[in-house]
Amino acid sequence: MKRRIYYHDTDCGGVVYYANYLKYMEEARTEFFEQRGILIQELSDNGTLFVVARQEIDYKAPAFYADILEVTSLLEGTSAVKMEFSHEVKNQKGQLICRGKAVLVCVDGTIRPKPIPEEIRSKL
Repeated sequence: MKRRIYYHDTDCGGVVYYANYLKYMEEARTEFFEQRGILIQELSDNGTLFVVARQEIDYKAPAFYADILEVTSLLEGTSAVKMEFSHEVKNQKGQLICRGKAVLVCVDGTIRPKPIPEEIRSKL
C-alpha cells in the first residue's frame, strides 16, 4: 500500500508522528484482507471481529512531510484463533523507516475469542 504523508501526519518539525505508523499498518492490513475478498465491515456485521492483541514496532529512520511511503503486510502465521502479521514501511527512496509485528485475535460480538471461520482461512 502506498501512502502520501500530509501535514496532519507530522509534528511541528515536519516529521511523521510516531504513533501514525500503527494507523498505516492497520490500513495496510485492511488492504491485505480486501485484496483477498475479505471485507472487514461484512465480517463485523456478521459477528466476527479481529482485535489487535499485540503490536510491536522498531523505528529505523524518520519519514517527513510529502514523502510517499510503501507499507507492506505479510501474514506470517495463523492458529485456530489468531493471525500474525509482519510489516515494513519504506519511503520513496526505498529506505526502511520502520518494521512492525501485529497479532490479531478473532473474536465474536462479545469480544470472546472464537475460531477463525473456514471461509476466511481459505482466502488467506
